[in-house]
Amino acid sequence: MTNVLDAEHVTKRFGGLVAVSGIDFTIHERAIVSLIGPNGAGKTTFFNVIAGIYDPSGGQIKFRGEVKIARSRRTWLEPVFWLLPAGLAALVTILLIVSGQAEGTIILGLYVTLALLLVVLVVGAARPLFWQRFLTRFGIFRSARPNDMVVAGLGRTFQNIRLFPNMTAMENVLVGMHARLKTTWIDALFSTPRDRREEVTARARGDELLELAGLKGRGDELAKNLPYGDQRRLEIARALASDPVLLLLDEPTAGMNPNETAQLTALISRLRDQLGLTVLLIEHDMRVVMGISDRVTVLDHGEKIAEGTPDEVRRDPAVIEAYLGAPAT
Repeated sequence: MTNVLDAEHVTKRFGGLVAVSGIDFTIHERAIVSLIGPNGAGKTTFFNVIAGIYDPSGGQIKFRGEVKIARSRRTWLEPVFWLLPAGLAALVTILLIVSGQAEGTIILGLYVTLALLLVVLVVGAARPLFWQRFLTRFGIFRSARPNDMVVAGLGRTFQNIRLFPNMTAMENVLVGMHARLKTTWIDALFSTPRDRREEVTARARGDELLELAGLKGRGDELAKNLPYGDQRRLEIARALASDPVLLLLDEPTAGMNPNETAQLTALISRLRDQLGLTVLLIEHDMRVVMGISDRVTVLDHGEKIAEGTPDEVRRDPAVIEAYLGAPAT
């Protein structure tokens, strides 16, 4: 069975606090895996490491077979490549000045130097895929950022709802598609046929995702005006808009009533069954966890204390102790 994600000895420290300690963790393709544990166990921190929000203090994470998250290596060398093209152009310009070339030629050399510096700095900040591959040839590695992970195929929701409240539901979903859209700012500026075609296609896809999330006909409503449960579903629709392979759901049923929880649980199952997605969720509602999970991993104080099927985890003494405390002696 293919692994979508492999975490090896992942550790995250904040000063002297070890929030995540040496976790090994694997997610198989098309599995629904739950990450549970008491408050403060390190679940959301581990999520944020997987998503590229935090760089790990140790260990690495492979996503779809490629190391994406790890401690950075030889990053001191990268600024050399930022400055090298402009430095060479500046050297040529100096030689032109020394040799007494025409003023126009010297000014052109200065413009070329500044243009090269600007282009390389923009590329270094944006870190497109070709730039990352170029740096890898020289042993330079930077841990993936959140946008890199989205492009690689990871989508997520948040523990606290993070929609754009003054945008419509459709606009929120369209924002989620940004990483997959092909038109450029030039297409948008001149409203080219490609831009118009992609706009139509994106909105049609947005309607499909809203319907899948149970929000059919609600696309024109402002996100802030939707009921709480619908806002949770809209967050999932926005995450789906980036066409993820792995979907991270951070407490998706938090604050929901039993009916809303049942509907969202059914939606998560459909995401795997209909779209073939792999799902990793943090959840405190044990009925949800035990009802839809293929495997459950338990964290406590930043360490993995149990892993297995829902039935195995339910009976594990270490899990019972973590939630209920040790028996009195």
